[in-house]
Amino acid sequence: MSHHFRAYTFVDRILAVQPGVSARGLYHIPAALAEFSGSLVAEATGQLAAWSALAAVDFKSRPVAGIAGLVEMLAPVRPGDTLELAAEIESVDADAIAYGGTASVNGSPVLRLHNCVGPMLPVEDFDDPRSLRDHFALLCGAGAQPGAFHGVPDLSCEQTSAEPGKSIRANLQVPADAPFFHDHFPRKPVFPGTLLMRAKLQLVGALADAIPLPSAAAEWRLKNISDMKLRAFIEPGELLELETKLIASEGGSVTISAESRRGKRLAGAATVTLAAA
Repeated sequence: MSHHFRAYTFVDRILAVQPGVSARGLYHIPAALAEFSGSLVAEATGQLAAWSALAAVDFKSRPVAGIAGLVEMLAPVRPGDTLELAAEIESVDADAIAYGGTASVNGSPVLRLHNCVGPMLPVEDFDDPRSLRDHFALLCGAGAQPGAFHGVPDLSCEQTSAEPGKSIRANLQVPADAPFFHDHFPRKPVFPGTLLMRAKLQLVGALADAIPLPSAAAEWRLKNISDMKLRAFIEPGELLELETKLIASEGGSVTISAESRRGKRLAGAATVTLAAA
């Protein structure tokens, strides 16, 4: 069975769309999953925006990578939840897109995207335009059959050095092959930036475990991610160095930088804020 529109696609149905302006849609998180991370909720919201953008430029170019000014993590989601997705396109043309969006569960926002910008690149380099048109028509009609996503394989991330409570370095081995590469993207497989962010957040969590909590708090909880940048396409089989560093700790909040490098070159960066809870 093809992994296209199954292994890394997070919009089941588009309820309303104004190409290049806005869209509303749904994604049913499969109940059998062990978890569905906030990074994947952000991916779902971005994918809905991408469908509106694709339709606006007649499926000639598509959003790929870019920058997220701010990702607010408002509440966790659980397998079995239905994401109510909304995207607002601030501007889009054949070269670039700017957008924001919200994901909600039962009417309550769980994530908000602000000030997302990125390039629009030729569709034919990444996917089959006819397949995209056909799937868009399906989403706008009866919708895709829920439950196609079965999770992502565990990624090999090995810590190489640590200064407890201050910094951690690790090597992330990108798989040479995985089902999601056949969906992201069939003609030019690229390691999803949201999976890279997921790996960084796991390292942030490991760093936070060694940071003292205020006396009344039980845990550090993810509050937001800001200035999230992806500077290069990550191809199958690449080895990346990840690094998290404590930038500031004040009262019930800590700020941590999260970077990825390919050799000596910066491949991606973000600033993560945690709040005591």
